[in-house]
Amino acid sequence: MSKYAIIKHGGKQYRVSEGQYLNLDRFEANAKDSIEITDVLAVNDGDVKVGAPFVKGAKVVLEVVNLGKDKKVIIYKKRRRKDSKLKRGFRRQYTRVKVISIAA
Repeated sequence: MSKYAIIKHGGKQYRVSEGQYLNLDRFEANAKDSIEITDVLAVNDGDVKVGAPFVKGAKVVLEVVNLGKDKKVIIYKKRRRKDSKLKRGFRRQYTRVKVISIAA
């Protein structure tokens, strides 16, 4: 089994392993920037380390690849027999990152 970690970023939790690409909610960064995340909830590198709430001394290093937008999501609400419709949409903005290393 490969080494992986569970991190917290932007109010969400992600399971990451080295070399993986990940779309996080947009944050201010430029391409090729290096980001360290210390909010590591669990690490598995042969034996599982679980934090309470975070693992002490653990960090995940990410490299920003680019910024982008997801596909458009359409929200369509229709109330039957009321002649009432609502159509809205949005595109989630993300920051694409690559996991460089996991240290525990």
